[in-house]
Amino acid sequence: MTAQNSSETEDRKDDHLQIVQERDVETTGTGFDDVRLVHNALPELDYDAIDPSIEFLSHNLSAPIFIESMTGGHHNTTEINRALAQAASETGIAMGLGSQRAGLELNDERVLESYTVARDAAPDAFIYGNLGAAQLREYDIEMVERAVEMIDADALAVHLNFLQEATQPEGDVDGRNCLAAIKRVTEALSVPIIVKETGNGISGETARELTAAGVDVIDVAGKGGTTWSGIEAYRAAAANAPRQKRIGTLFREWGIPTAASTIECVAEHDCVIASGGVRTGLDVAKAIALGANAGGLAKPFLKPATDGSDAVIKRIEDLIAELQTAMFVTGSGSIDDLQQVEYVLQGETREYVEQRTSSECRVE
Repeated sequence: MTAQNSSETEDRKDDHLQIVQERDVETTGTGFDDVRLVHNALPELDYDAIDPSIEFLSHNLSAPIFIESMTGGHHNTTEINRALAQAASETGIAMGLGSQRAGLELNDERVLESYTVARDAAPDAFIYGNLGAAQLREYDIEMVERAVEMIDADALAVHLNFLQEATQPEGDVDGRNCLAAIKRVTEALSVPIIVKETGNGISGETARELTAAGVDVIDVAGKGGTTWSGIEAYRAAAANAPRQKRIGTLFREWGIPTAASTIECVAEHDCVIASGGVRTGLDVAKAIALGANAGGLAKPFLKPATDGSDAVIKRIEDLIAELQTAMFVTGSGSIDDLQQVEYVLQGETREYVEQRTSSECRVE
């Protein structure tokens, strides 16, 4: 990477953070409104004895709630990652970091600190790193291991963001050979691999390919939350790139709704994180009832993180209370119980799932 491109990478990280904080970057249609958990009027449970903890990749977490990969790569993000990591450590949940490409390719201690601060602030937390699938084609295993070592990561997320790249004025739109690169890393890396989308969902077919490639976790990151094509449309407008602005705006609502993506991925893989527009503990409960192992949130933690770790802790505690209430009124004493509760699927999500199930394009 040239020095100019390296600088562009860092500036892009700062642009993204400002746009997410200041502009309308939310979509709708996760599908969770179409999921109704069946109420249990006689739960026969002590609310205070309900256990929302899970085991995830051989780690014990207090709740199936993930702080999704958000940021890093610019010195302006250091305090945000510090607050997120401190909160994850205090509450016993997992945290992901944003793409570490800048940390690997820029010779800048302040940029590096925007990542390493997470492990410094949370020495015992479950923290996972992050690289793009396109970067895996460029890096040898030693380089990928450097990303793991940078934060003493417990796992590495590989993000799929090809729609975002197609809407970036400077985007990398070569999507070839990424599956082979993922498979190579799963076979050689020292930590488990999480493959995640960035807001457009993962289909059953793609989940099947990823499962065959040996990935340990699929994070669906479906439609209904932050729209990265929308974010890039704002950047394209500022860069006087009208074509990318039109494309980013046109594809703002593109993707597989999170609930539907969760259902499809659960059918293909035994460890799934549901993210993409997850906003409440009830959303997490619905995702788990659909078969997910956990739910992930990103943007809802950003504003609290700018206020400090105490604000993030409060948000996490609120989410856990909402989840625990859903468990109580479904008669679920544990997350395993919650995965077995009855639910009703309605509306567009039901139509989507039924058509996909019966479609010839769905490989059975």
